[in-house]
Amino acid sequence: MKHQAATLFILAAASTASASDTLPTPLEGAAGDAARGKAIVLDRHVGLCLLCHSGPFPEERFQGDLGPNFAGVGARLSEGQIRLRIVDASRVNPKTIMPAYFRTEGLTRVTPSQRGKTVLTAQQIEDVVAFLVTLK
Repeated sequence: MKHQAATLFILAAASTASASDTLPTPLEGAAGDAARGKAIVLDRHVGLCLLCHSGPFPEERFQGDLGPNFAGVGARLSEGQIRLRIVDASRVNPKTIMPAYFRTEGLTRVTPSQRGKTVLTAQQIEDVVAFLVTLK
């Protein structure tokens, strides 16, 4: 039931897309590589995506269920919508629990060694976007 509600929310959000819920151009102009993006998504030490999300990755055990399933995300959301949600999901949903992967300002409880650093680089984000759009 929880997954159905999350899926309905995402489908509704996708059908009412506006300029405020998308980052239409790649960060720093770099195109992404889907193979590298898949590696980041599946790597539990880099992207950490599978801590909260699940997807069509039967080889991966212990996938999360806090966030939406990645299956079909490329059909539900545009490339720009996916990018914005990775960069800073709070711009779409201020109450999200998803961390901002490319934001350094306005964050709380950040360990001193990580202050001023993004979770992923611009290229890594573009790689993840390139992979997620293939999941139709």
